[in-house]
Amino acid sequence: MEIIKLVSNFAIPCMFFCIIAHGLTEKVNVYDCFVDGAKDGIETTLRVLPPLVGLMVAIGVFRASGALDLVTYALSPITTAINMPPEVIPLALMRPISGSGALAIVSDLIKNYGPDSFIGRLASVMMGSTETTFYTIAVYFGSVRIKNVRHTVRAALLADITCILASLWICKKVFG
Repeated sequence: MEIIKLVSNFAIPCMFFCIIAHGLTEKVNVYDCFVDGAKDGIETTLRVLPPLVGLMVAIGVFRASGALDLVTYALSPITTAINMPPEVIPLALMRPISGSGALAIVSDLIKNYGPDSFIGRLASVMMGSTETTFYTIAVYFGSVRIKNVRHTVRAALLADITCILASLWICKKVFG
């Protein structure tokens, strides 16, 4: 245990030292490279910020308008057919859109049903196996200025649906 603590205390300083030493041996101006990288990081942040703000506003409107509840109600016959608890439908709908929104739903489910309940376990597995698809697309595609995402959204949403169904199947097999 002590060796792990020792390694973790020195890992980052050693990494900085190795980067600086490599830059000096290759005759690279490390400070100028750092400043250029920081400048590029700020520019990337400024390019990504507008789509993220738009996404956050859309999520707020979606939840506050009651549209999430309406969609949950509309999907309940399908989820009933596959024996998915209706309580986790908002999580399945929110997770591809917002990680923080999904985390709030998971926290609420665990608070109401408990972490050892089927709903709590299913929500936890679902949260861990799905992705914030639209956020990820906005960040990664926005940072490199790609506007035509082609098949990315469909493929990513299909992966999310697969993960949601797999989460349900696994939780039924493991937790009954």
